[in-house]
Parts: sequence; C-alpha cells; structure tokens
Amino acid sequence: MTFSMLSVAYAMAPGGGEGSPGSQLTSFIPLILMFVIFYFLLIRPQQTKAKKHQEILNTLKRDDMVITTGGMYGKITGVTDTVITLEIAPNVRIKVSKSSIAGKSDADVKQADEKTK
Repeated sequence: MTFSMLSVAYAMAPGGGEGSPGSQLTSFIPLILMFVIFYFLLIRPQQTKAKKHQEILNTLKRDDMVITTGGMYGKITGVTDTVITLEIAPNVRIKVSKSSIAGKSDADVKQADEKTK
C-alpha cells in the first residue's frame, strides 16, 4: 500500500529539468529582492555607524570628555593606540580599552559652547 502511494506521488511530481530558464530566474527574484532590502535597512546603516564611531575614536585627544559603553564619564588624560586613561574623579584614573569608548560626552559640547560665548 505504501509503495503504490509513492508511485502515485512520483507520477504527480513535475519532471526534472523541464522548467524554462525564465522560470528559474523568477524563482530567484524574491531572494535577490530580500537581500537588497536587508542591505539598505540593516547592513549599510550599520557600516556607516561603525565608520562614524571609528572616526570619533581616531580624533580623541587629551582633555576630551568622553563616555564609555558602561556609562562612565571621564576626562582623557592619556591616549595610546589601544588604551585610554580616564580621570573619573580628582586623582582617580582608570585605563579602558579604546574600543569601549561610546563617544564624546555632552559635557564636552557644552564646554565648547561656553568657551565661544
């Protein structure tokens, strides 16, 4: 009984390799469209965000106010290629990885605005 059902299923299946080349292309169009949508909605914005973050890290210098990814605010007292020394309180300095800097803090922007006034 199982054998006869399988033979009926094989008889109903479309023949292999009989599809036209146009139908093969149209079956890939949804996949290509999904990739394009993912690229513009997910991949490209992430790349631009990473590039902007890298530019911020490259422009860091001594006396900049920054915030770490952990939420600590501090003033940069030393910069190397991979390590930044932050002063988080008077005479309290910590070393953090350069990649753990989230960006310049708003306090730095406010100080710059006050200097220009």
